[in-house]
Amino acid sequence: MAVRLPRPHRFDGYVALGGLLGGVLLWAVGLFPRVPDDSLVLWSPGWAALVPLAVVAGCELLRRSRPRTGVLIGTVALAADTITRGSVVTVLLYTDLMYAAVLYGTPAAARRIPWITGLLTVAGAVVPFAVWRVPEALLIGVGVGIVSFGPASTGLIVRNHRDAADAARLRAEQTALLAEMDRAQAVTAERARMARELHDMVANHLSAIAIHSTAALSLDDPATSRQALGVIRENSVAGLAEMRRLIGLLRDAGAGTEPSAAPTLAGLGALVGTARANGLDVHLDAGHGDGALPAPVELAAYRIVQESLTNALKHAGPGRVHVVLRRQDGSLTLTVTSPYGGHDGPRAPGSGAGLVGMRERATLLGGTLDAGPQGSPNGRVWAVRARLPLTALTEGEPE
Repeated sequence: MAVRLPRPHRFDGYVALGGLLGGVLLWAVGLFPRVPDDSLVLWSPGWAALVPLAVVAGCELLRRSRPRTGVLIGTVALAADTITRGSVVTVLLYTDLMYAAVLYGTPAAARRIPWITGLLTVAGAVVPFAVWRVPEALLIGVGVGIVSFGPASTGLIVRNHRDAADAARLRAEQTALLAEMDRAQAVTAERARMARELHDMVANHLSAIAIHSTAALSLDDPATSRQALGVIRENSVAGLAEMRRLIGLLRDAGAGTEPSAAPTLAGLGALVGTARANGLDVHLDAGHGDGALPAPVELAAYRIVQESLTNALKHAGPGRVHVVLRRQDGSLTLTVTSPYGGHDGPRAPGSGAGLVGMRERATLLGGTLDAGPQGSPNGRVWAVRARLPLTALTEGEPE
């Protein structure tokens, strides 16, 4: 089966055709590097120089697809050109073959060809000088270097630049891919934060609406029903406002909007007041001092208290809920205790979106959070204890 040669590149075809026509033109006008009676000329007819020219021009078609084959055949043709009257175009085409062999050849060929041509250049200068002992003999090495070592070195430099550009392009693509992955992770984290916001903010209002609507339906007292309806309206309006804010954040890409203020511990009084209006007996002991706390710590503490009060409103038994904040040993400790509701009380520690969200907030700051039933002098209570280190980031909020 015949071996099918690869289709040459279009530019290689242009180089081969242009070189062949240029060589024929110089031959037609009678421009030769050597005269017929030169001692190197063993094949003196003028047309003999066209044979190596045609072979080297044909090798140009292989400069990209088979560069090593092209340079080997071209070397034989160049040696044949030296015993004819010669052609300058043949030498020029051969230098391009040497350049292409390094640039488009295998990595092994790109490493070896410059070394081989360099050794040939040195040998071409040293050996003739040692034999003839004349300075002009060194010009043979110069000619060998111009024809072989120079194009090979140029090809190696261009190849190194090309490989460096490819590596830089690959790094840029990898960086863009990592940036897209980071963006996707940031979007996922932001959605999770929005889900926690919806649970922390809106669940409290919805729980109050459910409790007071049940009371209004079960009691046949106009005054009590009117008071319950007022509380229901207040919580429904507040819940709708929070929903609109969060939905607006989700819809908007962020351009032209003002950032909303994150809740701080200064708003615990209003939060406790809302819980009391919803029928919960809450005692707040905020003994964490007046010094500024990192914003992520304040936000996490506020959300933990908010979620704890929501759970107490839904599941706690009758009695007082205690909220205690203390700053000690470089941390903010937070404790929320509520009467344990028994089988109808809060779920076990670690279950439920609320407890999971609270633990996530504490863990992201390097802190801890424990929740569960325990004994107390006044009976069994449900306790939430969190420790938030004050070494958290001072800007932004945990996601």
